[in-house]
Amino acid sequence: MKINTALILCAGFGKRLNPLTIETPKPLLKINNITLLEECIKLVKELGIQKIIINTFHLKEKIKKFLKENDFNLDIKVIDDGNLILNTGGGILNMINSSEEDDFITFNPDTLWNINYVNSIKEMEKFYFSKKIKNILLVSDKNLSYDKSLKGDFKLINNKLKNEEKKDFIYIGCQIINKSLFTKYRIDNFSISEIWKNLIEENKLYGYECKKNFYHLTNLEIYKRLLKNY
Repeated sequence: MKINTALILCAGFGKRLNPLTIETPKPLLKINNITLLEECIKLVKELGIQKIIINTFHLKEKIKKFLKENDFNLDIKVIDDGNLILNTGGGILNMINSSEEDDFITFNPDTLWNINYVNSIKEMEKFYFSKKIKNILLVSDKNLSYDKSLKGDFKLINNKLKNEEKKDFIYIGCQIINKSLFTKYRIDNFSISEIWKNLIEENKLYGYECKKNFYHLTNLEIYKRLLKNY
């Protein structure tokens, strides 16, 4: 079994990168003259996934224009959040409702993705299907983060994520998720962390360790540093 559809979350305001994101959506910011969104799409393609669903809200017409002007030779569908931004959980639910698939891989494009992540993601996918689980997050040791101010999100023990005191691992913006986890939810503004919290309480939130360095556009200062050093 394999993942056939990737979801890319492109609806956020990117307020921590103001004033740049007042007129440019965060996924269209560039590092080394390539947009974050393009790097993410290139990774999806390298994974052998042919279908992408992208959600939009803030400056959505600019993202649609970018996709129209660039031929990625993939089946890319754009789903608008609607009149109100839906946050990560509502945005994902809105996207998966437009697909017949059951399992999806999601990406936050404010991580600087590249093909060096391919093997880790494929191993995570293999683990997901072999264990017949419903959700798994790609995580890295916080010491591998370029932004040293980032605190850990979880503790990782035997591929299970825990919300314990010593949180050494950061969610780096890629997960595999099953549609069935959303059955109790309706399309509204809610965070995916609500679903993670419930899974942790049931000891069913899984993590896969990625040992690559993690670069994330946390804020304007980090972006400026990455422009010089990445």
